[in-house]
Amino acid sequence: MSMRAAYEIRLPGGRVLKTTPVFDTYWRFAWERQEIFMRRVLGSPPPWTEDPILSVHRFTNTYRASDRVSQYLIRHVIYEGSQKPEEVFFRTLLFKLFNKIETWETLNSRLGALEWRGFSFDAYAKVLDGLLDQGERVYSAAYIMPSPAFGSPRKHRNHLRLIEHMMADGAPRKLAKVGSLRGAFELLRAYPSLGDFLAFQFAIDLNYSELTDFSEMEFVVAGPGARDGISKCFSDTADLGESQIIQVMAERSVDEFERLGMRFRSLWGRSLQLIDCQNIFCEVSKYARVAHPDIEGESGRTRIKQKYAPHPVPIPQWYPPKWGLALDLSAPAATVQSVASRGGRRSLSGAWP
Repeated sequence: MSMRAAYEIRLPGGRVLKTTPVFDTYWRFAWERQEIFMRRVLGSPPPWTEDPILSVHRFTNTYRASDRVSQYLIRHVIYEGSQKPEEVFFRTLLFKLFNKIETWETLNSRLGALEWRGFSFDAYAKVLDGLLDQGERVYSAAYIMPSPAFGSPRKHRNHLRLIEHMMADGAPRKLAKVGSLRGAFELLRAYPSLGDFLAFQFAIDLNYSELTDFSEMEFVVAGPGARDGISKCFSDTADLGESQIIQVMAERSVDEFERLGMRFRSLWGRSLQLIDCQNIFCEVSKYARVAHPDIEGESGRTRIKQKYAPHPVPIPQWYPPKWGLALDLSAPAATVQSVASRGGRRSLSGAWP
């Protein structure tokens, strides 16, 4: 693969960010992954991409809120059921601590409406015990969920105790009083086992609800995958922190897509937010393992584990009403030739992996 000269980003104050070839791949990945999403949502038949990596391996969407689990959370967990703050908070944390749709649906089918008002630790724990005894997984593999120390040898029981502890501590009421996304993060971060990454992710999830209404451009925390992606995209970060780098990416997104000749289809008018740019770093970290095997990051990983299995049925979309998105899913999907595929089937980096 040919190596181009490093593209430099000159920032106010004289700082200069020096990029690697993965930097351009970041934007091409974001563009192509969003094209796949739009083609699928608008009803185009597969295949939705000619990229040999995206067509084989599983990657999350360019916009975090468009992912299957986030969509389920927003539509069926947050906005179905009582909108009392304590109930919305309880449902959101119960879902996110396991982050697995099947776990939520099993609890719902066995126990009825999942409400803090009628919460029984023993009843919930018994259902989860039964799933584990049957060899079922109750946690998603998306996050590493450390167990809080509440005295049980079984992690799911400790997480139920964590919810009890947060509710007894008045977390929903405290959340309503914070004045920023950072404040929500700091509130959650103070609870057992919720480190920086999980506390930030949960703050974003709760911010989908009507409990808070903070800008996703206000604050961001980089997870381990994003940090690895940043290390692959830049040869010199000019001593900027990860959150500052993510801020630069979000602010430059329109200019970078234009520089690369790509017409980016936003989320029905919603531009890329800090949380989305953070996620893209995580995904391009994985993508680069195959597309740019010569560029090493911090993790040392060399393979992409999860495979992609296409589902041809269009995905219904539902976003927080407060976003005011003008969704139009009736128009036929436009036939857009991938910038990456002009002149033949290639990866987003411009060369076969």
